[in-house]
Amino acid sequence: MRRKTFVIVVTVCISMMATALATAQTTNVKFAPIPAGEFRIDTAHSVLAFAIKHNEIALVRGRFRDFSGKINYDDKDITKSSVEITAKIESINTGVDRRDAHLRTADFFDAATYPEMTFKSTRVERKGDNQYVLHGDLTLRGITKPVAIPFTVAGAIKDGQGNTRFGVAGQTTINRRVFGFTWGKTMENGGLDVGNEVMIDLQLEAVKPAPKPPAS
Repeated sequence: MRRKTFVIVVTVCISMMATALATAQTTNVKFAPIPAGEFRIDTAHSVLAFAIKHNEIALVRGRFRDFSGKINYDDKDITKSSVEITAKIESINTGVDRRDAHLRTADFFDAATYPEMTFKSTRVERKGDNQYVLHGDLTLRGITKPVAIPFTVAGAIKDGQGNTRFGVAGQTTINRRVFGFTWGKTMENGGLDVGNEVMIDLQLEAVKPAPKPPAS
């Protein structure tokens, strides 16, 4: 019985070690240099999301499902690169239809008057090894304010069709009241039913099409 138990334990340990080794091997990714040029944001593999505190006790998360953008990448000096993003306000989605409908009204985004949200970069700042800050102008409800988004870069890789892809991950926080979002009230305990600080999360996959083969 002891021998059988010992064999089982050894077998489990070997299996765990093999799994760990396989995981280590699969995560040892080597990326290629990102080439210069214009990359389109692949919205099917990207997320433009946000989160805000509700009643000071929980985060409500949401995203914009309809957006587009481009990245002009400078392979010689990344700080000379630029980014542009446009999102359709109507596409806001927090997973609750009633709340989304309210967010589209004049109490919040006023989608009928301001159908789009835009971001246009003004400069890129290098902070360290793969540590950057994207500075730019964010326009919401017709109000434009500067924002700074710390970000990192992953890639490049070639996909199955020969297209070049790389990733950008960035997070920042903005104050909604700066952009004219004032709906909400102070609760009896002094907290806010809708928080003022909005966390922004960008998970972007940028793609540059493979060169077309010469005509025969």
